[in-house]
Parts: sequence; C-alpha cells; structure tokens
Amino acid sequence: MKLIEVVADAGHLDTLVSLAEQYGALDCWYSQTVEDQRRSVKMLVADDSRQTVLDALQSLLGTAENAHIIVQPVEAVLPRPAPKTDDTPDNGNASAKSGSGLTREELYSEIEKGARLNANFLILVFLSTVVAAIGLLEDNVAVIVGAMVIAPLLGPNIALAFAATLGDRDLLQESLKTNLAGVALALVLSFLIGWFWPVEVPGPEILSRTTVGFDGIVLALASGAAAVLSLTSGVASALVGVMVAVALLPPTAALGMMLASGQSDMATGAALLLAANIVCVNLSANLVFLAKGVRPRTWLEKRKARQSAVWIVLFWVIALVVLMAAVDLLHPV
Repeated sequence: MKLIEVVADAGHLDTLVSLAEQYGALDCWYSQTVEDQRRSVKMLVADDSRQTVLDALQSLLGTAENAHIIVQPVEAVLPRPAPKTDDTPDNGNASAKSGSGLTREELYSEIEKGARLNANFLILVFLSTVVAAIGLLEDNVAVIVGAMVIAPLLGPNIALAFAATLGDRDLLQESLKTNLAGVALALVLSFLIGWFWPVEVPGPEILSRTTVGFDGIVLALASGAAAVLSLTSGVASALVGVMVAVALLPPTAALGMMLASGQSDMATGAALLLAANIVCVNLSANLVFLAKGVRPRTWLEKRKARQSAVWIVLFWVIALVVLMAAVDLLHPV
C-alpha cells in the first residue's frame, strides 16, 4: 500500500477524484486551492492497483508542465482495510496485476541507482577488488565473502537487464558503460596486485574461481532470477544471498592475478567463469522481468521494448550456448 500524491492545476481536480474512485483507491482527499491555482490530491492505493493508477495519472498529466506525481511509502493504516475476496470487484485492475510488489516507476528508481557511473561506484569497485584479492592470496574465505557482499558489479547487470526489458536506450547505455568501467577497473587493479605479489602456487580459493562447470551455470541462472524476484517483490534483503551466490568480483580478481602471474590456463578458466556469471545473470533477469509483466506504459514503447527484449534474450541465449560449448571443450566429461 502506498500514498500517491498528485499536485496539478485545479481544473484536474474532478478528473483526479473520479480516477481514484474508478480504480478503487481506499481513500482520497485534497487540499484547498493554493495561490498558484494548483491542488494537492492524495490517494491511498492498494498494491494491486498502484500500477494502473500511475499509468492513468501519467496519461492524464503527461503533458502538464507543472504537475507532479509523488509515491510515498505507508508504514501502517488504522483501521486496517478489509482484505479483498473473490467477490470484490477489481475495478478494471486485473490487467495490471503482474504479481510485482513494486511498480515500474519504483523499480526504475531503485535499479537506476546501480547503473550510475560515479565516484562512489568506482571506490566500491576499488575496495571490493582489494578485499577479494587479499582473500584469494591468503586463501581466506571470510575475506572473500566480504568482497562478495559489497558486490558493486551486480547493480549494473540488473540495470542492463531491466533496460533491455523496457527498451530504455539511455539506461541501457549507462548500465553498459558502468559495467565495462567496473570490470576494467577491477581487472587492472587485480593485475597490478598480481604483478607485485605473483601467485606461484594457487590455493583452493583461487582454483575454485578458475574453473566453471554446468552446476555453476545453473547456480548463476538461479541467482539472477532470485535477484530480480527480490527486487520486484520489495524484499531487498534477499539480495545479500544472491551477491554471495553469484559473485562477479572474485573471478575478475582471479583473472587479473592469473594474467599477471603468466598462468594463462587458469586465467582462461576465470574468464569463462566471469563471462558465465554475467551471461546467466542477465538472461535469467530478463526472463523474470518479462514473466513478472514489467512493460513500458504506452503501446508504442511496448512494441519497441518487445523487439528489444527478443533480441537481447536471443543474444544471451547464444552467448550461453557458446560458453557451454567452451566449458565442454575445456572440461570434457
């Protein structure tokens, strides 16, 4: 349940109140006219109606320059609203129910943060790479898990899948740029660490990041799906487990260190593991976003997004097939 506040010209008041009634808002109220002839209309909206209400509001106010739609969290409502039953009319909301705990706009606001290429992201990549490299050098599982939990590379990959699902070119380019910058920084830094502290006899933790099997591919697919499910349902705490399960930085660090140490076979294995994790996370994330009904708002945007989603899913599937063939060649059964 969320509180949706609409600030718009007073001429929209009757339409906004009617819209709230049409889509079954639990309550609706508005303020008196202010000096600039605008009104603030607030609607208490249930989860299964939020996306429909937001779409209707954007269609109504999309061209209004001085209108704003604000979505605010609601901790509790007293008295508690009666739960819906099978006999309760849905007021036309059935088509908007995607099983998602967050609306498209809320997801965008949350996921877009992970696609930003800024100083904070680069510092997190720097620190987590140092932590991962130390953990690998010392064969210390606890330290490596610490680098996994930081997981700065997971955000851009989820954003990449989300952008492809919506057909959002700007977010796609931003997330791709952030991904490449993060991986490049981690590779260069881990190469330098491996140059100054060469790995002559790799320990078990490094060895485990230089091999990839079909079980690892299945794990990465499941973890990517779990990441999107945790985001769309609003249970972000589950992401910590995903970060540990499908870690991207340890194999990146292992790749750089093995390259610096001149151990090309192990570097190839680490590169395959990193590529498999990235491909699987993006593929499963795309599929779950589509299954959860994440779509753009307008018909034209939906058509473009459908084309984008088909091509991107096809690309990831082909990449996964190529990776599985490479794994089979390196590790024949």
